[in-house]
Amino acid sequence: MAKVDALPQAKLESGGLRRDVGLIGLTWASVGSIIGSGWLYGAEKAVVVAGPAAIISWVIGTVAIVLLALVHAELGGMFPVAGGTARYPHYAFGGLAGMSFGWFAWLQAATVAPIEVEAMIGYAGHWKWAQSLQHADGTLTTSGFITAVALMAVFVGVNFFGVRALAHTNSAATWWKIAVPLGAIFVIAATNFHASNFTSEGFAPFGAQGILGAISSSGIIFALLGFEQAIQLAGESRNPKRDLPRATLGSVAIGAVIYILLQVVFIAALPHTSFAHGWAKLDFPGISGPWAGLATLVGLGWLGWVLYVDAIISPGGTGLIYTTATSRVSFGLAKNGYAPKAFAKTDKRGVPWFGLIMSFVTGVICFLPFPSWQELVGFITSASVLMYAGAPLAYGVFADRLPHHERPYRLPGGKVISPLSFVVANLIIYWAGWDTLWRLGFAILLGYLLLGSYAWYATATRKPDAPRMDFKAAQWLPGYLLGLGLISWLGTFGGRGTIPLWWDILVVAAFSVGIYYWARAVASKPEAIERSIDEVVVTEAPAH
Repeated sequence: MAKVDALPQAKLESGGLRRDVGLIGLTWASVGSIIGSGWLYGAEKAVVVAGPAAIISWVIGTVAIVLLALVHAELGGMFPVAGGTARYPHYAFGGLAGMSFGWFAWLQAATVAPIEVEAMIGYAGHWKWAQSLQHADGTLTTSGFITAVALMAVFVGVNFFGVRALAHTNSAATWWKIAVPLGAIFVIAATNFHASNFTSEGFAPFGAQGILGAISSSGIIFALLGFEQAIQLAGESRNPKRDLPRATLGSVAIGAVIYILLQVVFIAALPHTSFAHGWAKLDFPGISGPWAGLATLVGLGWLGWVLYVDAIISPGGTGLIYTTATSRVSFGLAKNGYAPKAFAKTDKRGVPWFGLIMSFVTGVICFLPFPSWQELVGFITSASVLMYAGAPLAYGVFADRLPHHERPYRLPGGKVISPLSFVVANLIIYWAGWDTLWRLGFAILLGYLLLGSYAWYATATRKPDAPRMDFKAAQWLPGYLLGLGLISWLGTFGGRGTIPLWWDILVVAAFSVGIYYWARAVASKPEAIERSIDEVVVTEAPAH
């Protein structure tokens, strides 16, 4: 067995992924995921829920994401493998936890691309020819469904050209995606900035509950998600130990600055008549495409046209990279023995082709029941943060079980930040509300049915890659999922209201700390962790 601490920097995933992506490609993969449909809708949705205090919501959301990104930065350097977010819990807690968090990761990645397609079609409704693509409630018409399928096919087609072509395509799109919102911020702020908008109808008209609720339900966390894309591509990074931490943290910094500035300028630029009846009733011509409609409203018609074009490019770039991520997460699931080995097969360009095809099929299925962009955000946010919650848990285990493992980036104060980030992740999930979480519960059960059935089949037929479930190391998991659901049901965010505001936050925090140290205490032993790592990493020089 190879000594884990001695794994060389240059590693090749068994299965043929090629290490062709540098620092810029990794950073732009994450930034390209962060700057997507969230910037087109986030500021308008947040201000309706929280009023001008939505700025505070963005700051809180940024702090939460930074905490999670710091933990991921250390883990990404330690274990530079494809689909990393789906694999850290596997290393730390064995098969059952690994399968669970792998499903959360796949569920999040597979459903983002269809959401971005929905956003593209929604903004396109500005043009008369595209108004027939959606019903009044935001669901797709027959022609809209055909258009959506075609767009998903484009995402998959680009991915089949290989990760190098993908990185170049995404990098070009990301330069545009950064330039357009920054240009909109500068031009609109220079010509229409009314400081009185922040107080004329009350800075925080919906109080603390509005501020906290906006973090999950209005799209703030959804907008800031995406830093993990560099982690998912770790198996294709030229210098993962150096570049992964830089790409992860750098992408969060870029995205957070842009989003906070967007919220400030959006509020300040609005004519008072648009919110004279209260922020909850915000309305103006073209609000279905908030930024483009606002630009046109304040006399910047040319900018409005640029933003309508961007409404195709920004979500399109994000959908493209999440299609990539879906295939890499399923690659990781197959490597860990939770999914058929077909998902780990690659073509001559190093592309996991079966995973790409299945990401297309999943996207097409998602177009059938999915409603509008806004109604999907809370669900995907919860699935995403549930996936992220596995990283702080794994971090605590590795700090305890593998203290001497090489860490290219060592998180300062990690023993405090790790449990704190787990608490924050669970608060974000809780703020999404009971109406979202019970639906997420059904999706989790579906995952256990699908992946659990394959694991049972692999074990029954004695396949050599059959996963070891290790129920002892994951004994905390049922209590975690059921307990979080119970708190949500009893809480003030869509629940029964039995636990009042502020007390509910204390309950979630105490519950999270208890789960964190329970999981750390019963986690896999060091030798089991090393064996899990050795099973999926081959110490060979990278292919070029």
